Amino acid sequence: MLSGTDATAAADARERVLSAVYPLFAQRGVRDVGIEEIIRTAGVAKATFYRHFASKEALVLAFLQRRHEVFGISWLLDEVGRRADSPEERLLAIFDVFGEWFAQEDYEACSFIRVMFEMGATDPAGQASIGYLAEITKQLAGLAEEAGLEDVGGFARSWRILMAGSIVCAAEGDRGAAARAKTLGGLLIAEHRPERLPEQVS
Repeated sequence: MLSGTDATAAADARERVLSAVYPLFAQRGVRDVGIEEIIRTAGVAKATFYRHFASKEALVLAFLQRRHEVFGISWLLDEVGRRADSPEERLLAIFDVFGEWFAQEDYEACSFIRVMFEMGATDPAGQASIGYLAEITKQLAGLAEEAGLEDVGGFARSWRILMAGSIVCAAEGDRGAAARAKTLGGLLIAEHRPERLPEQVS
């Protein structure tokens, strides 16, 4: 069993590796970054690296988990909750958050989408990415249900298309993609509102 000091040192070493790899994977993807560069950037010995991560695949999975914790759906819902009150407003506020994200000089798009395409849908990292993206869709369906919209599953999938499309377009250089997606989002919400029967004339 590790002493308190040893356990702290081990945790620090693991954190150094994750902190070092986070911007590398986020900005360049996972295939372009090799183990030697990660070890050099983290400032740890190779044996220390492999003590915490048995393979690069294990490190990629840990990175995706960290990405989910730092910049996943919980973070996004917290951000939109500060900007809007009603469920419909919170849905549209997603693109206000995206607009600020897209305007950042170090905008690096969505790591889950990138890893899924890099590694493939059947790879463990691709499967993990799909799982995190599915959680986003689930939360969107919850907001749609709170808003009283119809076909919440179909709505959530369509909303994810708007989100993913704006992320890709912003990566192409279209920093106004979030505003365009927000406009389309308003139309999508209107389409999924329940129809109201006209009031009967007495």
